[in-house]
Amino acid sequence: MSGILVVAEHRQGALRAPSLELVGAAQGVRRPDDALAVVVIGTQAQRFASALSVAGVDEVVTIEAGSAEFEPDTFEAALGALLEARQPRIVLLLHSVDSMGYAAALAAKQGLGFATDVFKMEYQSGELVATRGGYGQKVNIEVDFPGKRAVVLALRPNVFKAPDGAGAPRITSFAAPPLTPRSKAGEFISLSSADDVDMAAAEFILAIGRGIGEQAKVEQFRELAAAVGATLGCSRPVADAGWLPKSRQVGQSGKTASACKLYVALGISGAIQHLAGMKHVSTIVAVNADAGASIFSVAKYGVVADIFEIAAALRSHF
Repeated sequence: MSGILVVAEHRQGALRAPSLELVGAAQGVRRPDDALAVVVIGTQAQRFASALSVAGVDEVVTIEAGSAEFEPDTFEAALGALLEARQPRIVLLLHSVDSMGYAAALAAKQGLGFATDVFKMEYQSGELVATRGGYGQKVNIEVDFPGKRAVVLALRPNVFKAPDGAGAPRITSFAAPPLTPRSKAGEFISLSSADDVDMAAAEFILAIGRGIGEQAKVEQFRELAAAVGATLGCSRPVADAGWLPKSRQVGQSGKTASACKLYVALGISGAIQHLAGMKHVSTIVAVNADAGASIFSVAKYGVVADIFEIAAALRSHF
């Protein structure tokens, strides 16, 4: 195989949805002669073959492993053997707690290029360049891989769009090398969250920025969001100040509004980090008192006005 290998993740018997985003990301850097394969590792791995048979996938490779749940040694050994056999030029996996357990070791042992938390991939002068955040997401860093025969990239979830439509890939299996893992998967424990909202799944988001002025004003926008049937979101300054939980933050260092159809931004200037979280939104409505705010460059509809006056007018209709 000379092409792209995508590593799917599953948890507690269910495929993790961002795994399909990796397939969409692969399409953006796929060359005409590239084969695109998705590999899934675990007990009864073939049960995920149907869910992974989406448009663009040429092959689903199943690898039977000794544990139903993730084991870093098992993944590293199985993928290492597969990479040696297939020689892909790009390996894509999720930037997740799972991949942190094996991806760096895999790349180092194979002598491959490696980057984590990647949110953009492109070719520059014929060479693959990956972009990730740095210095607390204050700058974007472009990473290239001179002299490397292949690269392993851990992609940020909720950034790339999953493909639409089903595919008909061939289903194959690969034998994992014999291995005695140094660790053993135990009971899976789900941690409770202070705020269990899923911003990535929200279809209508009303987001507030530093333009609201103070924490005391948050409640009136929470009530407005509830009244219009929206999920309340925010920009980074609001989350950093503790006015809303981090789970509500939309942007490069927060959540991507990947399912959002209508995004209303109130008092958000539109820093590049925030705009990165809105790339999949079809309709953006921006309200800001500053006519030169960057948010207007991506908005379908823009209103230069006081956000409190607009909020009051909206509230009067519900």
